[in-house]
Amino acid sequence: FFNFGTDEHGSKIYRKAKEEGKEPQAYADEYAKTFEELKQSLNLSYDAFIRTTDPHHVAAAQEFWKRCKENGDIELRAYKTKYCVGCELEKTDSALVEGKCPLHPNLEIEIIEEENYFFLLSKYNQKLLDFYKSHPDFVVPGYRLNEIISLIEKEGLQDFSISRLAEKMPWGVPVPDDSRHVMYVWFDALVNYISTLGWPENEANFNAFWPGLQFAGKDQVRQQAAMWQAMLMSAGLSNTKKIFIHGFISVDGQKMSKSLGNVVYPEELVKKYGTDAVRYYLLRHVHPFEDSDFSEEKFREAYNANLANGLGNLVARVMKMVEDHAVQTVLSKSNFSPMQNAMENFEFNDAMGFVWQRIQIADHRITTEEPYKVIKVDPVAGKAIIQFLVQDLFEIGHMLAPFMPETSRKILDAVASNKKPETLFPRLDS
Repeated sequence: FFNFGTDEHGSKIYRKAKEEGKEPQAYADEYAKTFEELKQSLNLSYDAFIRTTDPHHVAAAQEFWKRCKENGDIELRAYKTKYCVGCELEKTDSALVEGKCPLHPNLEIEIIEEENYFFLLSKYNQKLLDFYKSHPDFVVPGYRLNEIISLIEKEGLQDFSISRLAEKMPWGVPVPDDSRHVMYVWFDALVNYISTLGWPENEANFNAFWPGLQFAGKDQVRQQAAMWQAMLMSAGLSNTKKIFIHGFISVDGQKMSKSLGNVVYPEELVKKYGTDAVRYYLLRHVHPFEDSDFSEEKFREAYNANLANGLGNLVARVMKMVEDHAVQTVLSKSNFSPMQNAMENFEFNDAMGFVWQRIQIADHRITTEEPYKVIKVDPVAGKAIIQFLVQDLFEIGHMLAPFMPETSRKILDAVASNKKPETLFPRLDS
């Protein structure tokens, strides 16, 4: 069960909608549509697209709140804090650089002073440490888990605000039994991981797929690995199975920013280069854990070297020989365990690297064994070499299925029909 979606509440959405003279729901609808369209442009196969404004999610968030409150983990307090609207998070002085949020230096840190509901996160410091100790592989990569362990051991986790006064910021899930407050966006948004499965009504679906795997950016370690896990404990639910933390993508060495005009939109890359070319680059050349830098120049270089000249050229050469010499091959799947092991460890770039090793090996076979020459003097030996190469293509096609599904289909169709396909990746002009 693959879940994808948008969290749509909070101050940032509310203010942006007001700036544009729109209702928050209408504003959220526009942006949700652009994300949902990624399913087609990137050929994604998710099972659910959840929006935190969905009525079912709202009801689930309210039920989750009630369970935490019944467990004695929510209380009303006077509250004053420094706050970054960009992160939708409270900020301590140690988290600021010259009084600014390092992730949103263009935004002023705000002082919030009002009565809020709090989640008593401090009660869960030891419970979380015990959980991490018994689940050492809970966060991938491991050093991200060490970050949160170090934070708890040195400073301890503090209780955090989980509501806002509706008269000041009405755009949120209404707090049960207190119409003066709406939920803080991070409380309601995290519940999407279980509301998407139909929780709390659809127990069968929930139990079939939870606990699950979560993907999040490196700026969300505390929220995902600590806040959410404590909330699950409070509500009496199983903790997440594993959390994968990825890095950020910069552009030409700079952070993506609308003000700099350097934001790269995946749908625009798809229009220029095709879906599988974009999927290839993101999976092979963007590191799964660390920050990576993108430039269109590097993208085009990788496209020509590895897709047009590498994979595309190999398929064309092999299938041309098959067509010319009517070569028939009995095919069988091999063991892809090195690639599968890399995928299980979320090392998608290494998994793709394994596929490209197979492509290079096949290329090397053509260069050194020259089947197109051998078949002229010894048809049996020449066809045997070509059969090996077709088997290589068959395996490469299967290995590419999760990464580049359309390319995989074209390769396997070509092998099945014994025909050279149309050019997979036309070479780009320099």
